[in-house]
Amino acid sequence: MTDLEKIREQIDETDRELVRLFEQRMKLAEAVGTTKIRSGRAVFDPVREREKLRAVADLASGDFNKAGVQTMFEQLMALSRMRQYQLLTENGVTLPTDYAQTDRLQFHQARVVFQGVEGAYSYEAMNTFFDDSIERVHVRTWREAMQMVTEGRADFGVLPIENSTAGIVSDIYDLLLQFRIYIVGEQIIPIEHMLMAVPGTRLEEISVVSSHPQALAQCAAYLSRHPEWKLVESLNTAIAAEKVASAGSHRHAAIASRAAASYYGLEILQEGGMSEEKNATRFIVISANRCFVRTSNKISICIELPHACGSLYHMLSHFIFNGLNLVKIESRPIPEQPFEYRFFIDFEGNPGDPAVRNALRGIEAEAGGVRLLGCY
Repeated sequence: MTDLEKIREQIDETDRELVRLFEQRMKLAEAVGTTKIRSGRAVFDPVREREKLRAVADLASGDFNKAGVQTMFEQLMALSRMRQYQLLTENGVTLPTDYAQTDRLQFHQARVVFQGVEGAYSYEAMNTFFDDSIERVHVRTWREAMQMVTEGRADFGVLPIENSTAGIVSDIYDLLLQFRIYIVGEQIIPIEHMLMAVPGTRLEEISVVSSHPQALAQCAAYLSRHPEWKLVESLNTAIAAEKVASAGSHRHAAIASRAAASYYGLEILQEGGMSEEKNATRFIVISANRCFVRTSNKISICIELPHACGSLYHMLSHFIFNGLNLVKIESRPIPEQPFEYRFFIDFEGNPGDPAVRNALRGIEAEAGGVRLLGCY
């Protein structure tokens, strides 16, 4: 047997002993959890944990070992807490919630608000998600849409939150925390840019093309083949189409959606090869009612974390330990706390799932602040 093989044998023996001691420690953690359930004490005791970490680090020799022991015990204590959160759920100790559960939401004949004008991608998302019975209302800004829903002047709102190539709509994330509204659904709409003008227009007659700046950028390769065209930015693609229809001139064209061309009676001159990127926009459906459908399978939350080493890592461990799949995580600065951040997280699950309840319990206990934004 070589020296390396002998060392590996000793490592295996040490590892078996470590596993035995780990299981012994977890049994003790369960005993602690049972005691806390009876006494009503909180699982997470940050003062006790800090004291414990200092004490075990002092038992080790050398800076490297001290840091390593501290890291190992941080994980042990995190696992201990997670097991205790499980025990709370298993013993019927549930978190208070004012979320209403329902078999289905009442979308029929609802009043729905969207930002923009008829023919916009938000308009298309609304028409795709809802049936024809709804009353449609449009406003100029996303803030106005949220205000209408919050004040009860609209039952639901439809707002863009993410594009597959351009990324998040950061203003929407910030507004979600300013208004007491909740996400109750989502709709993904493929973005297909088309060149359109009043009927009978020929390409050689066009001198001005207008659209949203992002659409113009995505169609840059096609537009470069027509350097004679003047490009004009518009608030959104549907407004560009509306202005072209109102002008009635063969000199003007717009880049917008098929729905916009249909709504404003424009003729599509080019519908393929406008953009090299295939992209889509995800829209959220918001409500002032804090409710979720029992069959929902996605949850959105916002958390604030202490400005400390490893805080995000430890928070994400609640998802890992409970086997929950994170769909998305985004950070946004906290205006009143410079260089500190909120994290918006989407993950798969239903509030009725024990794994979800365990994760949310741990996050609520250990994060600086948590807000459940929606289940859908």
